[in-house]
Amino acid sequence: MAQQPGTGGKYCFAIDRGGTFTDIICIRPDGKVRTLKLLSEDPSRYSDAPREGIRRILKEETGSDVTAEGLVDTSQIGWVRMGTTVATNALLERKGDPVALVVNEGFRDLLYIGNQARPKIFELNIRKPSNLYKTVVEISCRIVPEQSNRCKLEHTWRALEGTSGAKYLEMQPVDVANVRASLQEVREQGITSVSVVLAHSFACPVHELQVGAIAKELGFTHITLSHQAMPMRRLVARGYTACAEAYLTPHVERYLNSFKSGFDKELEGVDVLFMQSDGGLVRMENFRGARAILSGPAGGVVGYAMTGARETEAPLIGFDMGGTSTDVSRYAGVYEHVIESTTAGVTIQAPQLDINTVAAGGGSMLFFRSGLFVVGPESAGAHPGPACYKKGGPLTVTDANLILGRLLPDYFPKIFGPKENEALDFTVTKEKFEQMRILINEYLKSGGDTKQLTVEDVALGFIRVANEAMCRPIRALTQARGLDTSQHVLACFGGAGGQHACSIARELGISKVLVHKYAGVLSAYGMALADVVQETQEPCGLDFSAENAGIFKARLDALAEQSNKSLRLQGYSKIELEPFLHLRYDGTDCALMCAPAATTSNEDVLLASYGDFIATFLQRYRTEFGFVLQNRAIVVDDIRVRGLGKNNTPPEVEIEKSVATTPKPEGFTRIFFEQGAHESPIYLTKHLLAGCKIQGPAILIDQLSTILLEPECVAEVTTRGDLIINVSSSKRNVVDCKLDAIQLSIFSHRFMSIAEQMGRVLQRTSISTNIKERLDFSCALFGPDGGLVSNAPHIPVHLGAMQETVQYQLKVRGDSLKNGDVILSNHPQAGGSHLPDLTVITPVFYRDQPKPVFFVASRGHHADIGGITPGSMPPHSTSLAQEGAAFKSFLIVEGGVFQEKNIIQRLITPTGAKGATGTRNLPDNISDLKAQIAANHKGIQLVSELIDSYGLDVVQAYMSYIQQNAEVAVRDMLKEIAQKVLKRNGTTTLEAVEFMDDGSPIKLRVEIDSEQGNALCDFTGSGPEVWGNCNAPRAITLSALIYCLRCMVGHDVPLNQGCLAPIKVIVPKNSILDPSEGAAVVGGNVLTSQRIVDTVLKTFNVCAASCGCMNNITIGDEEWGYYETVAGGAGAGPTWHGADGVHTHMTNTRITDPEILELRYPIILKRFCLRTDQSGGAGQFHGGEGVERELLFRKPVTLSILTERRTLQPYGLVGGQPGKSGLNLLRKPDGRFISLGGKTCIDVETGDLFMLKTPGGGGYGVPREDALGGWKVASHAEKHQLTERGSVFEYRQAQESA
Repeated sequence: MAQQPGTGGKYCFAIDRGGTFTDIICIRPDGKVRTLKLLSEDPSRYSDAPREGIRRILKEETGSDVTAEGLVDTSQIGWVRMGTTVATNALLERKGDPVALVVNEGFRDLLYIGNQARPKIFELNIRKPSNLYKTVVEISCRIVPEQSNRCKLEHTWRALEGTSGAKYLEMQPVDVANVRASLQEVREQGITSVSVVLAHSFACPVHELQVGAIAKELGFTHITLSHQAMPMRRLVARGYTACAEAYLTPHVERYLNSFKSGFDKELEGVDVLFMQSDGGLVRMENFRGARAILSGPAGGVVGYAMTGARETEAPLIGFDMGGTSTDVSRYAGVYEHVIESTTAGVTIQAPQLDINTVAAGGGSMLFFRSGLFVVGPESAGAHPGPACYKKGGPLTVTDANLILGRLLPDYFPKIFGPKENEALDFTVTKEKFEQMRILINEYLKSGGDTKQLTVEDVALGFIRVANEAMCRPIRALTQARGLDTSQHVLACFGGAGGQHACSIARELGISKVLVHKYAGVLSAYGMALADVVQETQEPCGLDFSAENAGIFKARLDALAEQSNKSLRLQGYSKIELEPFLHLRYDGTDCALMCAPAATTSNEDVLLASYGDFIATFLQRYRTEFGFVLQNRAIVVDDIRVRGLGKNNTPPEVEIEKSVATTPKPEGFTRIFFEQGAHESPIYLTKHLLAGCKIQGPAILIDQLSTILLEPECVAEVTTRGDLIINVSSSKRNVVDCKLDAIQLSIFSHRFMSIAEQMGRVLQRTSISTNIKERLDFSCALFGPDGGLVSNAPHIPVHLGAMQETVQYQLKVRGDSLKNGDVILSNHPQAGGSHLPDLTVITPVFYRDQPKPVFFVASRGHHADIGGITPGSMPPHSTSLAQEGAAFKSFLIVEGGVFQEKNIIQRLITPTGAKGATGTRNLPDNISDLKAQIAANHKGIQLVSELIDSYGLDVVQAYMSYIQQNAEVAVRDMLKEIAQKVLKRNGTTTLEAVEFMDDGSPIKLRVEIDSEQGNALCDFTGSGPEVWGNCNAPRAITLSALIYCLRCMVGHDVPLNQGCLAPIKVIVPKNSILDPSEGAAVVGGNVLTSQRIVDTVLKTFNVCAASCGCMNNITIGDEEWGYYETVAGGAGAGPTWHGADGVHTHMTNTRITDPEILELRYPIILKRFCLRTDQSGGAGQFHGGEGVERELLFRKPVTLSILTERRTLQPYGLVGGQPGKSGLNLLRKPDGRFISLGGKTCIDVETGDLFMLKTPGGGGYGVPREDALGGWKVASHAEKHQLTERGSVFEYRQAQESA
């Protein structure tokens, strides 16, 4: 056997141990490759799948597999490179080691509260991820930033120096005796793993090092210090990372010890490497838990990147479709990393490949709901699996492919049935689809549609909907960054990807698909191709300037030497070093990890020996956001060097060339497509030779996957045996205006995609923190009547509110609108929520149509639009004029010309109210308004493209059908509620009343027609307009109503005009819910909206009241301002306890990280934890706890408070007790306490301490005897489902927490 370079004359193994299957690639000494796939868990046959795979292959290849002692013989093993889900699974299933978390006093629940946003905004049963730690040790020590130019506190605190010369103060030293005693107590409980997370240790770790030394003395075996786990600012994210490290690493080490124990001499002398989340390998002894989360998927990215780059210079989109999910990623010559990503509710701070996991895979379940074809997100998993697996599973995408002839049981592994030796079951799948077909046809018939769908029609419909669902994240990954999706090549791998690749490429306008010959095991092959990585990083915090250039160079040199030395010690001679600076504009949160651009010797750059970091930063910023900021300092947050030890992987062996270009098929099969059924040839890829060309339709089968070649696609075999598929853009089937249930589901995705892409443009082109970073905006599409069609994201307080704004414009402007006009509006009487929310509306004209065919609009929260206080959210306003500039129907663009002079004049002119000013931040206002106009323009483009594809009549018809579908969903829900209410109460009339703290009632009477699914919602009896700002515009009431309806429906429905169609809403004029024109409304948006929700949910008897307040806090002076909303307790329900310390209902705002707060503002966070006074109401299910938050002021500032539920308690339900009300206190330096009440604006002094207690949630059901003892637990059981991840997911989560 001829020896190939890279094998050392031995057998080399690359392995991906996945959740269901373990894929093994063996590179023989002659360079030829063998593959093997095993079940990851099969305890009756073997204890470890990777080791068993190695043993089997060695036995077949050499005849010798084990030593006399029964251990796997390692004499013939060259190297092992492996990725594993062992850390991911431990995180998902919470099976790590018990951890003691050590934090500063007052931060006991910091990691439980997290950023305080709830994961899913429409789930009343809020399920927060459970804690990774078992116990918490609070220690009395504290370090804070010096802030010498702003801090007025008198103190004798010791000065400390952090990294890059940063100045800190030691408020309180470590109490060594106390720490030792506390940790000894933990050690005696049997806990051996400890995570130390102390504020500002990323830059000044002296206290963490002290605590770590004590823990080591006491015998803790795993000690994780947060500044060593990841030296980056943001206490919460760093804390999660350190906790994950302490929680997972012992578990990973046990697995590694178990793995190597089955080998002779425990693999001594064998080069064993494991894949990390960043796409780099690391030696087995250095494999750590927090960097192993994406170990398996990272191999796939390396695999397609390294193999795809040799076939094309175009950027690649990785499409890895598995059984439960699909991973989407991108490669354009360099790996795309994110530094912070969330998995299973745990935010990890570490370089990770940007792999976006979406809930659409072969096992995604199929539903027909209220006229819509729905795919996922629920998955059948491996057990029971799809219906065809013979385990009683549901219908899935895999079953649909089987029905359509795209999976062939004869060529599929026979591993099903009770003895795991049978083929896929076509019969049971056909039976279940027949039941689904009957259900769908009955529904269509009830709506007057006489067309009868066949089983194949139904299956094809679900496949089309699944494909559209998978296209959305790909569009977001590319178009969100200003990239053209169609200019990419689709690199397809994974077991299920080959059946969908042609369809998805065609839908995205992509003309080429790459399918590697090891596509079914490409993640394993990627392990073989990867390099060893040594990361070194440290925090910085200095401006990028000539003055600091010497420091940057010295630190880059030092980090490079660390990486270089480490790799040399590991035996690597070929080493590449990649320097990075983590850069951001001063005053922003958007940091980009930048490698330097190449420079020439005559270029004037500060770090010429490394390259031009600023050129990279400016180019990336301009690409992602559409502009760069002028005259703004650039800050270096972190300095990083990535060292690569280059591995020598044997080259792939070329395959035999074909004489004839058209190969001979193995047989023929019947496959169903949109155009009908085709008799299609079957080819086995192992028989295909280089140069073969195959015309679609056809099925190509290898050992590990099935590839569907669609009509008008051509596949060509390369010299290495890979496939290049050329996809032509085929003509669409003609769609008419008649309702088609499948097409309805596809249009639902397309309409949502338009709103989502508008939002991406707005985020990219805006400039303010509120819109660009906090993502406090919504974009929406409306019909010609102003009725909402689609809205993204689903910020509760915006739901349906913009519809009122658009319809107001139609009422006042009639037919006067012309092409090129754009309207600005924010007035409560014109559908506005509160004045800082500016709405920009653009009519969509199409060709020669005389009237608008659609409308697009974007609503964004502007940081300031004038009024009597900075931020335009005064707590004590009594008129609208005090809250800033108001616009009912202002032409901001007329005939295509931006009316800059007019809008500037309106914004800078004071309203006339005493003490009011014009806007305090005009440049941001103008920039953000232009960004909103640009977002609308993108919407117009996308709508026009949709009309070009389908025709105006068809698009408008389906717009109407989408609205009707939402109406049907709400009618079905109302009928269901009516039956329950009738059974319980003997009537379908419901009533409830709730009160604001000032005694103003919010009264609701609901009458439901159980036959028609209609309802009357009558708010007559609600209180009159108030002297203050808790008046809620009518639009807020409608938004709250839509939010409640969506929560009660319990599953995704299109949130549009149709939701309110079955409901007649009566809101009395000049009341607190529809005030007069000049009434103040800022509190209505953030406070009264919550009480409306309380009233609606109480009326329907759904669940107990939540906190009922956004707890708005504004702090600042003439130079700066800071605003936050603070979480409280959630209400309990009929089957759940209320969540603790979380935002509920109409808000979901993230809170500023403690370290960022203290670095930027003259404030010290003394306390942020759950209340300890049982603020959650008792009950069979108890209410959630509110939080305690204490802010110490380092200088005189103005404090504004806008809160509710300070007098009245959140109600309990069905015998449950109410939650405790909130409390706002000020503690003076002399020890006095002052109650501030619910709403106030005061000047506080240096040393004053603001103490906030937010309300708890109400309880549900009569408390049991033991209900008051022992139920207060901060972690709740979590139902583990598919965990989405990646930058697209992070963006959506950030939007929904705006």
